[in-house]
Amino acid sequence: MSRSYALRTYGCQMNAHDSERLSGLLESAGYSCAADGEQADVVVFNTCAVRENADNRLYGNLGHLRPVKDAHPGMQIAVGGCLAQKDRAEILRRAPWVDVVFGTHNLGSLPALLERARHNEAAQVEIRESLEVFPSSLPARRESAYAAWVSISVGCNNTCTFCIVPALRGTEVDRRPGDVLAEVSALAADGVLEVTLLGQNVNSYGVEFGDRAAFGKLLRACGEIDGLERVRFTSPHPKDFTSDVIAAMAQTPVVCPQLHMPLQSGSDAILRAMRRSYRSARYLGILEEVRASIPDAAITTDIIVGFPGETEADFEATLDVVRSARFSSAFTFQYSPRPGTPAATMPDQVPREVVTERYQRLVAVQEEISWELNRALVGACVELLVADGEGRKDRETRRLSGRARDGRLVHFAPGSAAVHPGDVVEAVVSYAAPHHLVADGPLVSHRRTPAGQRHAAGYAPGVTVLGLPGMGTPPAGPAPAAPCGTNVQLGSA
Repeated sequence: MSRSYALRTYGCQMNAHDSERLSGLLESAGYSCAADGEQADVVVFNTCAVRENADNRLYGNLGHLRPVKDAHPGMQIAVGGCLAQKDRAEILRRAPWVDVVFGTHNLGSLPALLERARHNEAAQVEIRESLEVFPSSLPARRESAYAAWVSISVGCNNTCTFCIVPALRGTEVDRRPGDVLAEVSALAADGVLEVTLLGQNVNSYGVEFGDRAAFGKLLRACGEIDGLERVRFTSPHPKDFTSDVIAAMAQTPVVCPQLHMPLQSGSDAILRAMRRSYRSARYLGILEEVRASIPDAAITTDIIVGFPGETEADFEATLDVVRSARFSSAFTFQYSPRPGTPAATMPDQVPREVVTERYQRLVAVQEEISWELNRALVGACVELLVADGEGRKDRETRRLSGRARDGRLVHFAPGSAAVHPGDVVEAVVSYAAPHHLVADGPLVSHRRTPAGQRHAAGYAPGVTVLGLPGMGTPPAGPAPAAPCGTNVQLGSA
């Protein structure tokens, strides 16, 4: 009998990408996705180690599963991802009922490790120190018929003092452009309208094979792919942001007018302590150049509040940059020390109550800016790619949701139109809130796409293999009640 699996994902877009590969590997090995409410034979945690509570969340969830496993002989639990790379055998010490621990560099080993653990009746720990197989070459179970993650690099060469990612994912390894474009072309041929290019630092792409202009060239090459309508990327680093990339964004119609570029702090002193090799003036200069070339660009960012040594003057400098930058939105974080990072042992750790108070002030400033920018869009006609998941119908308003080309979330009224995820509609914004827009009037246009047609016919995610015919063809039968990948909490790493 086929064994079932459930996958629980935490962290950034790269983890979501990796989870699609883990699901694909398991299904290629004969496992099936557990139905909603069904107890899976194998539960896999794909973990994140960026936040302070990552450890508590994992070990709390593992604790809840212990009696479940005791009641289900043969059930297996696997832990992978960044926290597994960091904690290694410590996971078995704290949760000895775990069967498999695997790292960020050996995703492809999971089916074999599960089988070995069953055969040997002993837990298996395998943590590789360097990349075994580039994750994008593995089979994938894509949850979406219309959007896809495409990894262009893995790892990071930066040494930010607050970040543990380089220690867990290693130094940057770049895919060859031909391999990236082959994957994007195959996805577009399969009906995918939007791809997001992923990397810890996408605009340092090409350094490994000696072409510092490679990322701009890659964006332009994506613009030549038939059927592809939208390209996004995350995340760039200000130190590597160059004018050729801005030109490629402006001159390639499929590249969306959206930029997510982490600021982290507006204080030059704190940026220096963070080992971020740019200063606030350089950062604002990049934004000025982007807006000169792409006037309607929506720019978002990451900001850390309460980094060690941050004074009130440092924090005020951050508020000044936020007011000048006028971000569409921001992912704001309260600093928390991560063991193994230089910042964790720095003097002058900021008291928690001070961090919390500053965080609330920052959120208030950014929300007012976001709301003001959104209110300026009332009356504008926006093109929306209708979303799944976040696009579920509201019972009272019957609204659906979609993403505008600039990344804004828009809830819209479909009226009498039979609109499905993956379709493209145009709607006029009638109301603005800080974090979303509403378009309650009649649709200006509605275009059925191949992805939308699949959803109309009962799309179910399928295992795909790069370059093989039939990539992503939905299997017969109804869609599952819920996707296998659950508890995904996305944000920038």
